[in-house]
Amino acid sequence: MESIVRLIGVYDADGTVVGELSYWIRARLGRAHCSLCDITHGSVRAKPEWTTCRQSLAIPFDTYHRNDQPDRVRVATAEHLPAVVAETTTELIVLLDPEALVACDGSLDAMFNALQSAADARGLKY
Repeated sequence: MESIVRLIGVYDADGTVVGELSYWIRARLGRAHCSLCDITHGSVRAKPEWTTCRQSLAIPFDTYHRNDQPDRVRVATAEHLPAVVAETTTELIVLLDPEALVACDGSLDAMFNALQSAADARGLKY
């Protein structure tokens, strides 16, 4: 069984000040939606339970925005965002695609249950 050395979340939003403000406004108007944002952030900042959970993991869980994600992550997701990717010692594997994240319905617990199921299905452990 191959090990996951890092999890990588990519938001379907830009990480610039203008990008974040634009997303916030468009989200309030119903014109933008990122299900990973719904899981990890409140209306303005990261949810405390996300911060606590992230810090308690045995492996890093790094997050990026669509405009600042590393090129190899961009290739792995094929810009089908938001997504959560597992980094192993040999490859990047998309564990949760946009549809899987929507199914989590904003729940951190549901996301981690989905991550565990997806990892198990691919013979990965973390």
